[in-house]
Amino acid sequence: MALFAFFIGFLLFVDHVAGLETPSQIPAADGIVVLTGGASRMETGMELLKAGKAKRLLISGVNPSARIVDLRRATGADSWLFNCCVDIDRVALNTIGNAQESAKWALANTYGSIIVVTNNYHMPRSLLEMRRILPNAVLKAYPVVNNPLQGTAWIRDADALRVLTTEYVKYVAALLRTVLPAEAAASYNQLAAVARSH
Repeated sequence: MALFAFFIGFLLFVDHVAGLETPSQIPAADGIVVLTGGASRMETGMELLKAGKAKRLLISGVNPSARIVDLRRATGADSWLFNCCVDIDRVALNTIGNAQESAKWALANTYGSIIVVTNNYHMPRSLLEMRRILPNAVLKAYPVVNNPLQGTAWIRDADALRVLTTEYVKYVAALLRTVLPAEAAASYNQLAAVARSH
């Protein structure tokens, strides 16, 4: 029974991810958060910043050894825009860390609305983790779709199946953490204290 429920949940998860599309328009927000780890995420975030969709942009989960100049080149951004309005997080090592560091950044800047940029398959878990820590923030999803999931072709694609299965398992784990409201509240209060001290 549990295995059947897991399988049905997986199919619903894939169907949801398949329906996530990059919006042609998105309302402006206070800030933009780009979660590193997938193709085109940083470039997409910079395009939104250049279009005036937010005041500042945070790139979360950057490798500590990555040079600023290389990041700028990778995004194709103008030097002035990158230097004035882009913040770099080198602390986050995973999606939970992304959410924590993004929350610190949002609280420190008193941002109430954030555009979240990540790949479509990563978006459900990213929003779930961020909403646990920033329950009062308006999070606007901006999924990056590199390989659209069309029909059932993904079943025969070993790479797609691996990514989707792994992400679904992590999503279920994140869902289970949402039943621990005390933990979420403690995380929010701790991050708020850190943000106020900076």
